Amino acid sequence: MSSDIIVAVISGVITLAGVLIANHTAQAVTDTKLVELTREVREHNNFAKRVPILEEQMKAVNRRISELERKGAIK
Repeated sequence: MSSDIIVAVISGVITLAGVLIANHTAQAVTDTKLVELTREVREHNNFAKRVPILEEQMKAVNRRISELERKGAIK
């Protein structure tokens, strides 16, 4: 009977070790994905900040082109 208990304890320890290793691996993958997602969000935020600036610059360029067309510099 004691051999059954020893086998059960050994099996339990091996199972626990497997679960801990699997959890550690899963956590590492999750951390990596989170870092990548954070990087992508920061890139998107920087892009979102620049778009209004580009829109204003395009308005200025379009106004300048219109002025040049009115003056006959551009046909």
